[in-house]
Amino acid sequence: MPQFQVFVTRRLPMALDRLQEIAKVEVWPERQPPPYEVLLEKVKAIDGLLCLLTDRIDRQLLETGTALKVISQMAVGYDNIDISAASARGIPVGHTPGVLTDATADFTWALLMAAARRIVEADKFTRALQWQTWEPDLLLGADLVGATLGIVGLGRIGQAVARRASGFNMRILYASRHQCDRQLETSLGVEFAEFDRLLSESDFVTIHTPFSADTYHLFSDRQFELMKPTAILINTSRGGIVDPDALHRALSSGQIAAAAIDVTEPEPIPTDSPLLGLDNLIIAPHIASASRQTRQKMAQMAIDNLIAGLQGDRLPHCVNPEVDR
Repeated sequence: MPQFQVFVTRRLPMALDRLQEIAKVEVWPERQPPPYEVLLEKVKAIDGLLCLLTDRIDRQLLETGTALKVISQMAVGYDNIDISAASARGIPVGHTPGVLTDATADFTWALLMAAARRIVEADKFTRALQWQTWEPDLLLGADLVGATLGIVGLGRIGQAVARRASGFNMRILYASRHQCDRQLETSLGVEFAEFDRLLSESDFVTIHTPFSADTYHLFSDRQFELMKPTAILINTSRGGIVDPDALHRALSSGQIAAAAIDVTEPEPIPTDSPLLGLDNLIIAPHIASASRQTRQKMAQMAIDNLIAGLQGDRLPHCVNPEVDR
């Protein structure tokens, strides 16, 4: 008989047979995440929680879950979880690093190329029956070959984006808290640059830095003023890194040429957001990792972490390994 109680905050893209062998599993059935009050009630009686970035796992919830043995998040990031409070309770927190690197890097390039060549605008133009003939100056975009790409944050995803840029013979600048070793720079063909210099010299700027208090609204009015009027911004990291009001001002005034974002602040984007009215902005609904293979691997990793924690084993991928003994 199952010996553990588990709550999963959303339907996963795979069967839960292996988890159900050891636990009674309840899965939240709605598209929207469970309200905080519901989560607060559920956590009172469970041993394991499998959650997503949209779930607020704060100190109050952790103190309420007196039987909680493990938290497993199906995501790389975990800024929605109070890690200090979890560690104080001795609760290991799992996540799913590495598996979505290539999918996110691919999607970054999909957004970059779509914005550069104005693909979404062209589709709308055609569907509105405005295409009358071939025109020399119709929907002119930006070249990638030989352009300068600025990568903000050269972690796994930033490095994967850089590798893909080599095929376009791009000059690649990167800004990071710490400069990488020379061997990595040489292998990727990248050059370290101070943040302001990267902004002023790049034709494309793509964000891959983690979200934190230090990176909150890292892109605001001053940063957009430093960028070229022909520059294009890509964000597949976290919405809070970009000030949405400043982004609107930069795009609507022509301070920068265009942007393509997979994340917003807040999420989902408010229905009255002025960003929705801009033709030079592409907005995707946080789907950078949404390939079938990647999401299935993420779910598998999350389940692996959860089972390990329930059984008292080390989590394969633990955020706070000091409590994972």
